[in-house]
Amino acid sequence: MQQKNLLARARNLRNASTPFEVILWNHLKRAQIGGHKFRRQHVIDHAIVDFFCPAKGLIIEVDGDTHDPVRDALRDRRHAALGFATLRFTNAEVGKNLEGVLAALIERLDALPDRFADERLPHPGSAAPSPPSPEGEGK
Repeated sequence: MQQKNLLARARNLRNASTPFEVILWNHLKRAQIGGHKFRRQHVIDHAIVDFFCPAKGLIIEVDGDTHDPVRDALRDRRHAALGFATLRFTNAEVGKNLEGVLAALIERLDALPDRFADERLPHPGSAAPSPPSPEGEGK
């Protein structure tokens, strides 16, 4: 799928989140989990991931009954080859054991090294910030 199509699909998915994604997002947004910022329905490579923490390179997926474990494992391996870790939860886990999900998430975030000094990475499809002038600020 082309990048432009993926970005449009990601935008549509953000507007049509599952109830379990909404539950988890309500705890991830506004850096509520250890100060870590997350993006939802984020494009990585040729896939859209449910949630992504750029500073840690952590992908979080909330899987419903229709997920294919073999296909998911292949996708996780592709993302691992790009340097990303994936943490998967089922809808049932989010719905019935949210505290356990959040505890596992915090444990994984704490275990992962920081990837960037600056979490303000551009979103896909946006222009990257201009580098500072070599002569100094304002020149």
